Amino acid sequence: MTDVSEQAQQDRQAQQDRQAQQDRQAQQDRQAQQAGHAAERSGQAEAAQDRTPTVIVDNLHVVYRLRAGAGPGKGGKGKAARREQAAAQEQQESAQERQDTGRGERRGGGRASRALRRLTGKPAAPDTKGGRKVHAIKGVSFTAYRGEAIGVIGSNGSGKSTILRAIAGLMPPEAGRVYTDGQPSLLGVNAALMNDLSGERNVILGCLAMGMTPQEAYAKRAAIIDFSGINEKGDFSSLPMRAYSSGMAARLRFAIASAKNHDVLMIDEALATGDRKFRRRSEERIRELRGEAGTVFLVSHSNKSIRDTCDRVLWLETGSLVMDGPTEEVLEAYEEFMNA
Repeated sequence: MTDVSEQAQQDRQAQQDRQAQQDRQAQQDRQAQQAGHAAERSGQAEAAQDRTPTVIVDNLHVVYRLRAGAGPGKGGKGKAARREQAAAQEQQESAQERQDTGRGERRGGGRASRALRRLTGKPAAPDTKGGRKVHAIKGVSFTAYRGEAIGVIGSNGSGKSTILRAIAGLMPPEAGRVYTDGQPSLLGVNAALMNDLSGERNVILGCLAMGMTPQEAYAKRAAIIDFSGINEKGDFSSLPMRAYSSGMAARLRFAIASAKNHDVLMIDEALATGDRKFRRRSEERIRELRGEAGTVFLVSHSNKSIRDTCDRVLWLETGSLVMDGPTEEVLEAYEEFMNA
C-alpha cells in the first residue's frame, strides 16, 4: 500500500515538473515572439524613416477641354476657319451693338471691350459650350520615394506624358491633388533652349534657368557638351540649334537637365534618342542621380531601358493606373497584355 502511494506521489511530481517545464517554454516562446515583433516594428520604423516621400499623387483627374468645331492649329484651312470665325464674331457683335443702341441701353463696358478686341486683333474668349472633354487621367494615386527610379509605361495615348506634366505643375488637375517635396523638373521644360542660339550658349542659358550661378554654368559647359556627344562628328556646339537633328537636340537637353541634382527629375522618352553609347551614358547618369537621393521618373517604350534603369514601374492604360510594382513583375504583365 505504501509503495502505491509513493508511486502516485512520484507520478504527480513528475507531471508537475513537466507542466512547469511547458510553462517555462511557453513563456520563453512568448518573450521571443514579443522580441521578434519589437525588432520587426523597429525595422519597419527604420525603413519608413529611410523611405522619404517626394511625390504623392492622390486621386488625380486631368481633363482636356477641346472647343467644338475647332480646326487644325496650323495650315491654310485652320487660318481660314479662324478668319471666318472672327468675321462672324464681329458681325454678331456689331448686330448686338446696333440692337442695344436701338433699345437705348447703355452698355459701355461691353462696347469698350469689343472695341479693344477689334483694335488689338485679340479674339473673344472661346465658348466652351458644346465642346468636347477628354478625361486623360482617371483617379490615379501613388507615392514616390527618395532614391527610386520609376518607369512609366503604357500604350500610346495612355496618359504617360500627361501625368508627368501634372506632377511638374504644367497641367492643372480637374480633381485630386499632387504633392511634391522640392521642385520637380521635366526634361526639356526647365532648360529653356533657343533655336537661334548656339549649343554652347544654350548650355549656359539652360544652366542659368535651373538656378546655377554664371560661374557654375561656365564650369560645367565643357562636361555637358562632351556628355551630349554633339561634337563627335564636328564642331556642332558653335552652330545654332536649328541646325541640329531632333536626336542631337534631345541629347543636349538631357545633358543639361542631368547636370544638376534634382529632387524629382522626369524624363520623357529621352533615352530613345541617340546611339547605344549615349543610352548607356544616360542610364549611368540616372543611377548617379538616384544615388544622390533624387527621384527619377522615366517614360519610355523601350522595356530594356526600363529594366536597366528602374526598380519600380507604373503601368497606365486609358488614363487609369493598371499596375504599380517591381519592374520585372509589371513588365511581364504588360508584355503579356501587349502580345495577347
